[in-house]
Amino acid sequence: MLFGSLEASPSVFATTGAKLALDRLDREGFVALASIGAGRRTEPALVRQTIGFAAVFGYQWVRDWGVAAAYVGPEGSVEVLSGAAGSGILPARLGLRLHGEVWARPSEGTLLTATLILGSARTSAWSRISWGTQLWGAYLGPEATLYGDHTGYAKWSVGLHATDFKIGRFSFRASAGYQRTTEARSGSPYVAFDVWTPW
Repeated sequence: MLFGSLEASPSVFATTGAKLALDRLDREGFVALASIGAGRRTEPALVRQTIGFAAVFGYQWVRDWGVAAAYVGPEGSVEVLSGAAGSGILPARLGLRLHGEVWARPSEGTLLTATLILGSARTSAWSRISWGTQLWGAYLGPEATLYGDHTGYAKWSVGLHATDFKIGRFSFRASAGYQRTTEARSGSPYVAFDVWTPW
């Protein structure tokens, strides 16, 4: 499976990657995720640009109620800081990533998703939880996310999402809402977009 994502707010981050399985992705077994992403964040005195990458390996459990997966593997990042005095590249950071996620259907016509990603390269944590009710060919409902890293930057957001609507062989997730960060005096809107498709 190939996938991509984009989040836009005062900061921007985009990711692309692939998910592989020894058997089939809709069956229980060993799986792997590889991804690379890039982002840009404006801080009070500088602009921080980041490239991150990861390759994690794990196992997914397929049950009648849904799918749960756990992964572990290496990750890395490179950051460029730009300000009035010029630009500089920080030393590359390498570390370990732990990744867990659940896609569950508590009842017919509902979807619960939860994701947690912990990384030692940037001492970062990202989590998202969402709930949806099936309507108009997708799952619609609320979501909440939380992120923090070694720079002291943190953000949280709440919004609405539409998950698993399809156009041809592509599946999509779109969300929008309100976001607060440690570096802004007031909140701001955000939008996010995900797409995935079989090989």
